[in-house]
Amino acid sequence: MTTQTLHAAFAGHVAAALDALEAAGTLPAGLNRAAVTVEPPRDVTHGDLATNAAMVLAKPAGTNPRALATALVAELEKLDLVEGAEIAGPGFINLRLTPAAWLEELRAVAALGADYGRSALGQGTTVNVEYVSANPTGPMHMGHCRGAVVGDALASLLEYAGHKVIREYYVNDAGAQVQVLARSAHIRYREALGIEVGAIPEGLYPGDYLVPVGQALAAEFGDKYVDAPESEWLAIFRVKAVATMMDMIREDLALLGIKHDLFSSEAELQAAGKPEEAEAWLRAQDLVYDGELEAPKGKLPDDWEPVALPLFRSTKFGDDQDRPIKKSDGTWTYFGADLAYHFQKAQTADALVDIWGADHAGTVKRIKAAVAAMTGAKGKPTPFEVKLVQMVALLRNGEPVKMSKRSGTFVTLADVVKEVGKDVVRFTMLTRKPEAQMDFDFAKVVEASKDNPVFYLQYAHARIRSTLRKAAAEGFAPAPDAIEQLGEEELALVKLIAQFPRIVEAAAVAREPHRIAFFLADVASAFHSYWNVGNDRPDKRFILPQNGALTTARLFLGTQIGQVVRNGLALLGVEAVEEM
Repeated sequence: MTTQTLHAAFAGHVAAALDALEAAGTLPAGLNRAAVTVEPPRDVTHGDLATNAAMVLAKPAGTNPRALATALVAELEKLDLVEGAEIAGPGFINLRLTPAAWLEELRAVAALGADYGRSALGQGTTVNVEYVSANPTGPMHMGHCRGAVVGDALASLLEYAGHKVIREYYVNDAGAQVQVLARSAHIRYREALGIEVGAIPEGLYPGDYLVPVGQALAAEFGDKYVDAPESEWLAIFRVKAVATMMDMIREDLALLGIKHDLFSSEAELQAAGKPEEAEAWLRAQDLVYDGELEAPKGKLPDDWEPVALPLFRSTKFGDDQDRPIKKSDGTWTYFGADLAYHFQKAQTADALVDIWGADHAGTVKRIKAAVAAMTGAKGKPTPFEVKLVQMVALLRNGEPVKMSKRSGTFVTLADVVKEVGKDVVRFTMLTRKPEAQMDFDFAKVVEASKDNPVFYLQYAHARIRSTLRKAAAEGFAPAPDAIEQLGEEELALVKLIAQFPRIVEAAAVAREPHRIAFFLADVASAFHSYWNVGNDRPDKRFILPQNGALTTARLFLGTQIGQVVRNGLALLGVEAVEEM
């Protein structure tokens, strides 16, 4: 279910006013209105809405911006829900809406409930969101957590904004790291058979999480591969170990409420010959050629041997040098395999979004060049964005957290979720822009204070629900019958929650789910501020036994604030608690 928000409705009113000016001959017909906006002004004292219509249309119309604004204001002032329209600066128009406009929007929140804010912006277009895609060599750790939450929240946001979404995990199961995994599993396999293995050799994975993998291999194969040459067991152990690791990863992600629609295997991609297909196609387009790389900076002639390699013409698309798609031994580079993978998934989606760790920043330009080349040659390039996510520093009371024995090298996601809870982890991961560094302090994220955004927001919702329960016990229920009694302070809250549909669309367009978290933090702060006024002024409390009509109106307002909070939290995968 979708709805036209107040802001979208006024965009329509501005368009209708421009139509009227065209009909009157004041404005030439057929002007491009794509740059016309209707949005809240940066300074709330300037009004409720502002439009740049006169500014962007005056020049192509051959007129003065203020003259066009004057004519447009005359049309907009005819609207019943417009209290006043003013021209600011060189031709911006600020609109002040009547209280009735905002009360109508408050009723819309109630009518739409969980669908308030849902949008048809995406028009059913398919977006492939690839996230997590951690190497299947161990359990999830907190380095993966932030990208997992950002990707999952983005997928939910895009669906809410009208897109069809494919949630994809790319399993990197064809590289050297999974060979190391297989060798590490073989040591645990021998250990499970009672063989003394001693310290895990340098370069292999030491984590205890491989102990049950070894036990399972021992149960399945007995001592068949104890002394067998590596060539006999390596491929078998790789497949078995990767499958077990992926089961573990799915379990860890489930703790965060994350499920993917599609798991794509790099090994299967290569076995199906997809990289060769991509190379052949690119050669046909003269986008891959055989050439030699320049010597790396700092290398001397006697320690550099040039080798002819198949190179992708990434400089044609803004990269600083052409990139090899194969190594000198004939195996695919990570870029070559990744190029084929993106070529494949671009066939099933209208747009692609990858969520990567910040350590992959150096490869963004080349993979974007490859996708632009491959999809652009068949017509319009497939929109492709890469969102980089910084690592998370784990602290406890300001001190770095010691590493996990279970993992061998890192703190597991499962341990963190089990200690502080899914909702705390998910919301905290979205309290900063993903490209910004983040500290996750175990003590602070569970602290019951307004300095903890997770607590402050959950407390706002719990406060609303508690108030409704108390009111029900006293015989009061939320109702819209008397909401005209709501004053300026209450209307300010309505104006704030009415921003939610705009925020959803803007966040979806920008691919930035953290904007929802920021908005919810603003709602919580405004709600608590209003609540606290009632501590000093009894007439501002939600429940007024001596004024039933105003009580039901304020309860109606509180209910809709709670609804918007729930809608926003649902997009982030966080539960709105009933009590604290």
